[in-house]
Amino acid sequence: MDDSTSTNLQDPFREARQKDGVLKCPFQGEEVPMILRHADVRAAAKDWETFSSDAPFRVPIPSEEEVRSMRQLPIETNPPEHKEYRAIVEPFFQRSKLPEVVSKVEALIEAKLEEALGRESIEVVNDFALPIQSHALTYLLNVPESEAKTYIDWGIHVFKVSGGPFKKGNTLEDYLQVQFDRAEADPGEDLFSALTKVEFQGRALTREEMMGFANLAFAGGRDTIIHSISSIIAYFGENPDQLEFLREDPKRITHAGEEFFRVFMPLTHIGRVCPVTTDVHGVEVAPDGRVSLGWASANFDDAVFENPQEIRLDRKPNPHISFGFGAHLCLGAPHARLIVRTLLKVLTEKIGQISVMDAKRHIEKEVKFERANGYDSLTVSISKRGT
Repeated sequence: MDDSTSTNLQDPFREARQKDGVLKCPFQGEEVPMILRHADVRAAAKDWETFSSDAPFRVPIPSEEEVRSMRQLPIETNPPEHKEYRAIVEPFFQRSKLPEVVSKVEALIEAKLEEALGRESIEVVNDFALPIQSHALTYLLNVPESEAKTYIDWGIHVFKVSGGPFKKGNTLEDYLQVQFDRAEADPGEDLFSALTKVEFQGRALTREEMMGFANLAFAGGRDTIIHSISSIIAYFGENPDQLEFLREDPKRITHAGEEFFRVFMPLTHIGRVCPVTTDVHGVEVAPDGRVSLGWASANFDDAVFENPQEIRLDRKPNPHISFGFGAHLCLGAPHARLIVRTLLKVLTEKIGQISVMDAKRHIEKEVKFERANGYDSLTVSISKRGT
């Protein structure tokens, strides 16, 4: 085994969070203060005037000027414009609550687990998590399921090669342009068609605005969901008793899903921009300077979570902020919750044991911290329940 899948959870921000509440960390030549405490992160997330999202390309960290050509919508806007933009696509992101979509996701995960049971071993990241994410995305966007093959062929990252630098090409943007051309010529009931027909402030969306919505739909919930799935599979490989714990009372599945979102938070942080000189917990940020909201750190704040480094599948209350907080609460949260909840349900019903054969953790390496975040590869064998 290349790297341990140990669930002795590491919290690289603990010392800085307790001492200063902020960690100054260089990103792309800019020293960005990371806000670390749960209460402070939530307060900053709500204060859009001080900590603005109206910053094209600069909300993600690292920033994405080199990998896309348009503002992502609605995430890179502030209220009240943000609320109007969000209302355009929210109905599609609520599709995950429809019975037919729930049934499709359940059938998908059952089929992928049956496929894994028929093999001696399976590489979870590329051969299990990526196909689940890609097929489930077609249900969310209401496009033909055959499109999933294209999404799978892109690999784990839309913008990055696995473990490598940003891609310079326009693979995603080229695909989106084709989809919008098709939707304008022959509209259907999919997201692309909907965006060609809606109005914003009394006018049609521009193609750039359409692209901004679609770009985020593809990039925002890709490696995040893939890392979540692989982390959960690895956890049960090391903690088979916890799968039995869920089997004893399936009502525990909802709480377990939320705990997995807390501890396996795929997105370490997200950026905001200060329009004017701002004191951020003792650190001065110049006008147009960035700060980061440390979601992962906040989820381990022992002022909020008892023994935060323990995974408690029945933890409640569990006020994690893995889907953000305030106006920018993640649009894809219902979709992510559906996938994880369904995965847990099918695992408890169908699977006897998961054995980790080989694992390589994905390590996020920055100047001031290193954080294990999902897997670059994870090979497991899976046995059927009752065998």
